[in-house]
Amino acid sequence: MDVCIQPRRLSGAVTPPPSKSMAHRAVLAMALSDGQGDLFNVDDSQDIQATKRCVEALKTSRPTGALPLLDCGESGSTLRFLIPIALAVAGGGVFTGRGRLMERPQQPYFDIFEEKGIHYERKDGALLVRGTLTPGTYRLPGNVSSQFVTGLLYALPLLPGDSVIQITTPLESSGYVDMTLDMLQKFGIAVEQEGYETFRVPGNQVYRARNITVESDWSQAGFWYAAKALGSSVDILGLAPHSTQGDRVVAEHCERLSRPGNVDIDVSGCPDLLPPLAVMAAVHQGTTRFVNAARLRMKESDRLATTAAALNALGGRAEEGPDSLTVHGISAFAGGTVDGANDHRIVMAAAIAATRSAAPVTILGAEAVKKSYPSFWEDYKMLGGVVHVL
Repeated sequence: MDVCIQPRRLSGAVTPPPSKSMAHRAVLAMALSDGQGDLFNVDDSQDIQATKRCVEALKTSRPTGALPLLDCGESGSTLRFLIPIALAVAGGGVFTGRGRLMERPQQPYFDIFEEKGIHYERKDGALLVRGTLTPGTYRLPGNVSSQFVTGLLYALPLLPGDSVIQITTPLESSGYVDMTLDMLQKFGIAVEQEGYETFRVPGNQVYRARNITVESDWSQAGFWYAAKALGSSVDILGLAPHSTQGDRVVAEHCERLSRPGNVDIDVSGCPDLLPPLAVMAAVHQGTTRFVNAARLRMKESDRLATTAAALNALGGRAEEGPDSLTVHGISAFAGGTVDGANDHRIVMAAAIAATRSAAPVTILGAEAVKKSYPSFWEDYKMLGGVVHVL
């Protein structure tokens, strides 16, 4: 689906969708629990559908003993969280995905598998993992993705003995690990933490079912913060100010970008915020450098390249570096056509840019928002946006 957006400021109140990151964690904890609980405020985005689908596949495979087939869609969280969980509860699995998912780095797990004698094989776009996850020490780099840490934190409590996760390089995106630890605690799982270097995980633990209400998503709120920064009168409702979601820093970064002057923003702890922050930076009085951003090249798109391309296509001034993005401020976007690159966050960023554009903005592949924010276009139009499907 391609859309054409007429330039218009937005106005009104909006509640961002439920946190996708928190929902992944809640769905998994509930699936591993010993009883019955209820999940409230869970959005049925494509990524959450993927986690639910894999959970059901794990459940149905247990009586047969066969390795489950786990279709992770395009969800990196689903894939990386489920790999050690599948080893712990089903002896492994066959993982598939779409888009760029199966190209994403998995080497931290592969290094562990070689050390622990766990078989893995990549073939025909699938990953087969088979073996026994045993108690012990697990070493992980912290600068690839915190998702590897979360996957192990979910799986290791199920093992018959104690384990340790040792982080060998500084942990990026530590806020996501905080979210994991908070969710595990809610379900009765104990983890002893020594900073972000060592996590001691007792074995023989039991997940205790409970009712969970998922918070609104600070990551998606970033796009409405960008709309505000571009001059729209948008009230953002339903956010937990003291949330464990690391992307709550968007409010702080938005404030920084409201003041003139050059700004450096380290996105190692909030990579998903780069597209909306880049849109804010494009009309900021000064030059903004987003640094420590190399991991963004392995998202749904090469997000450093596609963010720069989107801004430049609309008359902005941006250039990518190996692990950075530099954005030079202009007064307004000129309009034009943006390739959504099958990336939900690029599509939403371009839609927000249209609110401060001299001419219409056409977005190719606008349906990509279904991955994380299925109601985005409805919310955009509810706030007064004028969107025509081409």
